[in-house]
Amino acid sequence: MVGNTKDLISHTVTSDLAKTAAMKVLVSPKEGWEGYVMRVVEVGAFGYTPKHSHPWPHINYVIEGTGELEIDGVTHSVEAGAYAYVPGNSLHQFRNAGEADFRFICIVPEEGHIL
Repeated sequence: MVGNTKDLISHTVTSDLAKTAAMKVLVSPKEGWEGYVMRVVEVGAFGYTPKHSHPWPHINYVIEGTGELEIDGVTHSVEAGAYAYVPGNSLHQFRNAGEADFRFICIVPEEGHIL
């Protein structure tokens, strides 16, 4: 399987705790990767994902823009090329720190993929 993110459907994060955030599913059990989902999360100018926690971890890689990743009250500046492991049960949030798009890859166990 080979694809391009420009051809994928963007799913808006509809939580009241998010602002201008959406995701696209790249690889999941539907494509044959059992147990995991790789998504691209896109956060618009000065937007953010919900601040939340859950039992599963995230693996993240920033592909565009600049932002912040808050994990358990500690804020980390991130930019294209940055990567992060967000442990399960940690309170976390991604924020766009500018006007340009902020995009990152997010890999979670299948149970953690919620649209």
